[in-house]
Amino acid sequence: MTDRPPLYGTFGVVSAPDSITSSVGMAILEKGGNAFDAAIAIGFTLQVGAPHHAGAGGEVVATFFTKSENAVRVLCGQGPAPAGATPEAMVRLGFESVPAIGLLGAAVPGAFDGWMLMLRDYGTKSLREVLEPAIGYASSGFPAAPRLAYLVDKFKHKLLNYWPTTAEVYLEQGNAPRPYSLVKNPALAETYSRIVREAEAASNDRDEQIEKAREVWRQGFVAAAITEFAATPKPDLTGTLHAGLLSADDLLAYRATYEAPTTFDWGDWTLCKPGPWSQGPVMLQQLALLADHKMDADNFDSADSIHMLSETAKLAYADRDAYYGDNGVVPIDVLLSKEYAKQRASLITRRASLDFIPGSIAGIEPALPRFVSSLFERGTGAADDVAAGSEPKLPNGDTCYIAVVDKFGNFVSASPSGGFLMRSPVIGALGFPLGNRLQTAWLDHGLPNTLTPGRRPRTTICPPLAMFQGEPFMAFGSPGGDRQDQWCLQFFLRVAGGISPQQAIEMPRWHTEHLVSSFDPHEIHLGKLEIESSVGESVIETLRSWGHDIEARPPKSLGRLAAAGRDIKSGLLFGAADPRGSVVQTCGR
Repeated sequence: MTDRPPLYGTFGVVSAPDSITSSVGMAILEKGGNAFDAAIAIGFTLQVGAPHHAGAGGEVVATFFTKSENAVRVLCGQGPAPAGATPEAMVRLGFESVPAIGLLGAAVPGAFDGWMLMLRDYGTKSLREVLEPAIGYASSGFPAAPRLAYLVDKFKHKLLNYWPTTAEVYLEQGNAPRPYSLVKNPALAETYSRIVREAEAASNDRDEQIEKAREVWRQGFVAAAITEFAATPKPDLTGTLHAGLLSADDLLAYRATYEAPTTFDWGDWTLCKPGPWSQGPVMLQQLALLADHKMDADNFDSADSIHMLSETAKLAYADRDAYYGDNGVVPIDVLLSKEYAKQRASLITRRASLDFIPGSIAGIEPALPRFVSSLFERGTGAADDVAAGSEPKLPNGDTCYIAVVDKFGNFVSASPSGGFLMRSPVIGALGFPLGNRLQTAWLDHGLPNTLTPGRRPRTTICPPLAMFQGEPFMAFGSPGGDRQDQWCLQFFLRVAGGISPQQAIEMPRWHTEHLVSSFDPHEIHLGKLEIESSVGESVIETLRSWGHDIEARPPKSLGRLAAAGRDIKSGLLFGAADPRGSVVQTCGR
């Protein structure tokens, strides 16, 4: 029995963060659109209804299968660092790490151009058709999610004092919205309406309208409003004034791109992920480390299995922190090789490791930030918490995840993120804030992930797509920053072991915090393992006896997974959604 019913059908499946966006996607499919059209319409609607998770000033990364090309590709809508974003610029302003609040952490916004590129090349609907739901909800109102209402209420005095443009949209007479009350964003509605008007005035051709929309964003009224806003110093939520670093030239130069996925074969399965400019291959490295370890699906929640997955995660994330980045020289073939994985797996013992140990690769020194290097050099040996940076603890956004499969055989696994409401002030003329993804880059020189103009910060959004015997099987993913790859791996291994997707989504989860947090203040909690208590007290006590620093969490409290796919044997489409959040799956006919 499952808390959520498994869904099966033949027409199309949408699994999205809430009932409204799921319905938006299904409506697009019902009107003859494909999976790409549906995912794009959902992505824009989320900017209205979930601005604390994914805003117009953020980014999108998608792994997708296109039936017309019979191929898996990755859409990169992650913008790079602006020309003025250098370690020296940050240090001159007194920062030890890229600030997560205010204007300084903004990469070039990539979400709009990413969605437009996908629409032009793989969608079938018009610009107007995919933007209409977002425009409608921004004009008429979107029910405020309880989390959004809570955040606005908690910080309403800071919004009123420091970010009046945000308060104008989300506060009414100084009061936060009640949960599920309607929140309107007329400025955002007008932004997208004007883009549509200008695009349609320029041409009657669908593709030319899309290209015009991209042009309006990067060099028209949108770009003008962004650069004017960023150039004027604004307070962060502590009241400190700083201007942003984005310029008109940064916006003009940006184009979203496609690339081949990084893949790993696991028996009859092939797992596809974004490359090592992102966090993506961490999940693949864990699979490589597990090659000689039999994972028993019937005993997946045993202390042995949890211990093994936790220890492989520690090794994979240490390699992420030492080798991954947008520098073009990540030795990914070595990191995923059998020989390297076997060498790394030999470090795993029955005791929980308290060491931070990147692997050794001939000719390449592991490159870590200074505060992590000191840990590495002394071998740690104690589970002390460590952090760099000095940001006050304020709520981060938590990304969104979208899975869509259509009757034509297209699969979309997409993670829109960034542009978080509580991290940067709303641009009053446009109705959305800029992002803060640059906080995931380092200010130390010579690292794979050093803050560098024109390079993408190493993002945590890296949605997976699973193939089975060469055929697309399942789009799946979760929000969750550094943790999402651990949860997704647990889900994948259960499905690969024969458990149904809906059952697999509802089973207990865990994750290690034995890694360098991608987000300021970049904490490390050596040896810490957060685990849902539903695994059972005896399992938890066994793990404690092996040296894990356990934090037991309530049942069904970690992550918000979603999945959509096609069963190879029956041909039926299926959807699965997590009861842990508001994730909703919809299946047509």
